Amino acid sequence: MTRSDLRLGMVGLGALGLPMAANLNRAGFALQVHTRSRDPERDPTLLGSQGCSSAAEAARGVDVLLLCVSDDAAVEQVLFGPNGAASQLSDGSVVLDCSTIAPATAQHCAERLARQNVHYMDAPVTGGTEGAKRGSLTVLVGGTSEPLERVRPILEVIGGSIHHFGGVGRGQQVKAVNQVLVAGSYAA
Repeated sequence: MTRSDLRLGMVGLGALGLPMAANLNRAGFALQVHTRSRDPERDPTLLGSQGCSSAAEAARGVDVLLLCVSDDAAVEQVLFGPNGAASQLSDGSVVLDCSTIAPATAQHCAERLARQNVHYMDAPVTGGTEGAKRGSLTVLVGGTSEPLERVRPILEVIGGSIHHFGGVGRGQQVKAVNQVLVAGSYAA
């Protein structure tokens, strides 16, 4: 698939999610967006994208659903709660989760989605808001190779560096190690 063929949904338009969505929109992806507060859906950088009233609506008809939400509970709510995205995800679609969550939560989400033939990849990012704005985030990916190749055009827009570490949960494990190293450096 080429960029123009991929239809994307994005849930979570916070400090990282909004600039990531803006870069994807600018790159020409068809984009459906949702966030709890709803205001960022109308940001001028998202002109041409479709604001959605729920995660389920953002997931309807997409090839790839990106998540960039606050924590484990938010990921589970977005995917499996009332009006959750899982209810609308198509057979063979991919969830690309850029949230920072526990590896076990990522694995649990992958197992649940696999029952409906939906691929889940954990893809936490590093690089902060400036990296998100520049599209130069480092993306730490866990998941199988075939869906990774399908989402690579997306990752190339949001990230300057993409690293695949193996199965689901591995991206989260590497992110945790990275955070400990960064905290140790600051403390030193």
